[in-house]
Amino acid sequence: MNKPLVKICGLQSVEVLKSMLQFPVDYIGFVFAKSKRQVTPAQAAELVQVLDLWQQPQSPLSVGVFVNPGIEELRTVLAAVPLDAVQLHGQESAAFCREIKEKFRVQVIKAVSVSDEAEAQPLQQLQSYSETVDALLLDTYDPLYGGGSGRTFAWDKALPYQTWARKQNIPLLVAGGLTPDNVTQLITAYEPDGVDVSSGVESGGVKDIVKIQAFVERVKG
Repeated sequence: MNKPLVKICGLQSVEVLKSMLQFPVDYIGFVFAKSKRQVTPAQAAELVQVLDLWQQPQSPLSVGVFVNPGIEELRTVLAAVPLDAVQLHGQESAAFCREIKEKFRVQVIKAVSVSDEAEAQPLQQLQSYSETVDALLLDTYDPLYGGGSGRTFAWDKALPYQTWARKQNIPLLVAGGLTPDNVTQLITAYEPDGVDVSSGVESGGVKDIVKIQAFVERVKG
């Protein structure tokens, strides 16, 4: 089995990013949606340049995180920041995802919110995204931001999505409340294709290089 993909999200500091250059990380996420981790296009442009210095076999892909963006917002950001992928955390349609891929030549990661109370979003709704998205990301439902709550969901709810993603031959990433202390349990029990962490590798709301290193080591072994 391949080692799961690792996405570290919500980066804001050039110094922190430079201290991660030796880590085998697959995606670095920059948040453009309203959030305490939000960055401007100018900040993100500076951060993305650091990825070219990566000392692993290949640089991580740069991912911009948005919630229900308009085409013009994406055009403005992508004109300033050469992102590899756009992560969509809202109610973006499959047609919108396809339009973004064709217009901007970026990968599209579609996030789906998972609630412990509600049943898993019917997979029929995902069918329209077949051959449209490059990865599926599951996050804990949050009524305010759509995701980024720092809470886990019941991981067994990921299984039908995992089946769907494998049929599409795309990776399934799991987010929501992951930390260096619980990520091994998730990987061992459910074998997701990748994991996504933000607040779980922070101390006092700031990215903590010791926690990032511990997280990456536990995922990549």
